[in-house]
Amino acid sequence: MSTAALSLTQQARAENLAIAQGLRGGDAELLDRLILQYQHRLLRYLMYLTSNREIAEDLFQETWMRVLTRGSQYNGSARFDTWLFTIARNLVIDFRRRRTMASLEEMSENDEDERPYEVASNEPNPFDHYQSSENAGRMAEALLTLEPLQREVLILRFHEELSLEEIAQVTRAPLSTVKSRLYRGLATLRPRVESRAEAKMETMPVAREVR
Repeated sequence: MSTAALSLTQQARAENLAIAQGLRGGDAELLDRLILQYQHRLLRYLMYLTSNREIAEDLFQETWMRVLTRGSQYNGSARFDTWLFTIARNLVIDFRRRRTMASLEEMSENDEDERPYEVASNEPNPFDHYQSSENAGRMAEALLTLEPLQREVLILRFHEELSLEEIAQVTRAPLSTVKSRLYRGLATLRPRVESRAEAKMETMPVAREVR
């Protein structure tokens, strides 16, 4: 590890420990800063998990209440956002059990395999190609058509930039399962985004030649 990378790692660890200390002490100003820093990411994650803004907003509020009341459980050994997303995910599972008697895990793919998959650093993924363009809306639409567990892994990996190990921690799934969901999700997502882009092109009016 380079000196710069080591310095960043030490800085991140110090920040996590400071957050843990503040939460144990009930630091209200710290909580306000955390909400401001993570509110958009957390709400986006919840919306993709629930596909319902009203439910996501309710769970968003409940997540921060858990952070407030159970802050002493965070010890700073992991990134704060990993702990935060774990709380949010557990609340989604609890909500589904109350409403439908089914957890997020029970909505998994029946034929899920264990093929390992790593995204090459020099190979663009669908998020790199579409998120910075006018196709971002079609990307969001395509994501909502995926199996919930595949969608969740893609969001955590490419939107939230969590490592595969951190995703395994959030989802409480084996690393091999996380890799399988990532592989299947990317394989399914790409053609669905492309088909939406092609459909858009077909509906565009053809410009008439000016004579």
